[in-house]
Amino acid sequence: MVNQKKSKRSLKGTGHQLSNSMVQLKVLNGKELVDARFEPFAQKLKNIGLAPLKPTGIDIFQINMGKMCNQVCQHCHVDAGPDRKEIMTRETLETCLDILAKYDIPIVDLTGGAPEMNPHFRWFVKELHQLGKKIIDRCNLTIILANKKYNDLPEFLAAHQVEVISSLPHFSASRTDKQRGDGVFEASIKALQMLNKVGYGKEDSLLNLHLVYNPSGAFLPAGQAGLEADFKRQLKRKYDIVFNNLFAITNMPISRFLDYLIESGNYEAYMEKLVNAFNPSAAQGVMCRNTLSIGWDGYIYDCDFNQMLDLKVDSRSSQHINDFDFEALANRSIILNQHCYGCTAGAGSSCGGETA
Repeated sequence: MVNQKKSKRSLKGTGHQLSNSMVQLKVLNGKELVDARFEPFAQKLKNIGLAPLKPTGIDIFQINMGKMCNQVCQHCHVDAGPDRKEIMTRETLETCLDILAKYDIPIVDLTGGAPEMNPHFRWFVKELHQLGKKIIDRCNLTIILANKKYNDLPEFLAAHQVEVISSLPHFSASRTDKQRGDGVFEASIKALQMLNKVGYGKEDSLLNLHLVYNPSGAFLPAGQAGLEADFKRQLKRKYDIVFNNLFAITNMPISRFLDYLIESGNYEAYMEKLVNAFNPSAAQGVMCRNTLSIGWDGYIYDCDFNQMLDLKVDSRSSQHINDFDFEALANRSIILNQHCYGCTAGAGSSCGGETA
């Protein structure tokens, strides 16, 4: 089981200055804590004729169901943890359902924290399933074993044809536990085996199981295809685990990872890597172009990262689901800042892995 005694509290729980989104933005723009400044990301896009950045559609409705989590991971951009009490209410979830019933938004992506810790999670999944939506659950795996009430999650998710996307930093215990906490690797392996048992990740199954890889330090991920092949070979050989795809995601220089970069003296070098690796092709496919991100309190953002920096959608659009305006949101200008370099470096990065 996960050893929570060795886990840190969230930045917010300790009163850390980087729990303030304004402080993070000042750091990213070279105005606080560090002196490093880089070309504004918006100018970078302007140079290639992509500014203002506009949506290509609204295909994904990503919902942060709350910041509560049973883990406190070193790289977490949400600053989630057991001490975070922000949870999306039933009323807000009902408003989301009203929107999804009215508009043709095919994919609903449930995230957190641990979305399963929201007391309305199962009710909401059932309602989405009845609407015929494709449902994604971003499951941290260890939640399945965290408490008896979660032990049947694999069966529940399978019954409602929920696609599962789970983070596994490495196929070794030491590297996984270093990033996500003592005992996480062992619990994750058991959870993956439970998911396989009900049909997830198998060739003859419609139940998709994808893994997410985040680098464990201040460097960009290796090529997604090569990582996937290594993970599939090692997990099958050692634990008889199968899965569909692996998504390689770049760590964003915000929240806990930003704290790590500053404390380790890697901030300037890491930002230089991101800026120098800017890829126009990756910029074309960034996830904010077809996604809306909904905060636990109902506010609307261009992406999950903007949400954590409290950068709401363009003020000329509706900023809260109570005032949801599909046309305005589909034609908005996407809000940009320096962290956006993370999504456009190298092969690109999104909640679905590489973009180029």
